[in-house]
Amino acid sequence: MSNEEMNNNSEDTKVAIKEAVREALKEAEAAKEAEAAPKKSFIGEAKLEMLIAIFLGITAVLTAWATWIGSLHGGNQATNYTKSGNASSDANSMYNEAFQRFMQDMMVWNAITEYTFDQELAEAKGDQNQVEMIKDKIDTIRSDNCSEEFDKAIDWAFENNATPFDKEGYEESYYAEAQEKFEEAEALLKEGMQDNKNGDTYNLVTVIYSLVLFLLGIVGIFKNIPNRFAVFVIGVILMIAATIFMFTIPMPTGFSLGNFF
Repeated sequence: MSNEEMNNNSEDTKVAIKEAVREALKEAEAAKEAEAAPKKSFIGEAKLEMLIAIFLGITAVLTAWATWIGSLHGGNQATNYTKSGNASSDANSMYNEAFQRFMQDMMVWNAITEYTFDQELAEAKGDQNQVEMIKDKIDTIRSDNCSEEFDKAIDWAFENNATPFDKEGYEESYYAEAQEKFEEAEALLKEGMQDNKNGDTYNLVTVIYSLVLFLLGIVGIFKNIPNRFAVFVIGVILMIAATIFMFTIPMPTGFSLGNFF
């Protein structure tokens, strides 16, 4: 092979190598550009920001609602506790009055019993004037000191050779009104305790909504769209769960939006 042919082959080889290197560089640059290019997301940034704004508004409204209803429960709690205290005080007063009335009727019955005994002695002696006089005293005592119920109980006692207080349910009748007041006070106390529980539960819902607002507020600090969307979805799930939970909590007693307009 001549020197000229060898030189030509060498030049061709160099050209081929340069072309191969050039092609390799182009492929590497294209691959680099493709890797550097942002990956297309299934949701655009503009749509995500719009959804975040919408759910921020919804959560803010729900937070205000839960706070308001919780405060109404707190107001009902204070009212019911006050009513319960007043009812308990009234019940104690009524109980004391009933006890005094019971003691007074006991004294009246003792007096009637003594006069009845004297009347029987007078009848045994045949002293009719004394009998009539004692009978008038007994009638006067019953007329001046006995209620209609007590008077009927006395008649029952004479018929059954017993005391009026042996009649079934009669002694308890003195305290029936006071007992009803005690039960009313207890019912108001339980209602106040339930209002307190419901108010605390609404406060818990408010805390969850605050967490949702926090999550939706920090979405913007993430540069990657999928990461933003993941935080957004977590916030929305918490909001929906808190809303469902909130609707299981009873509303305040007697609540009506019409009362505020």
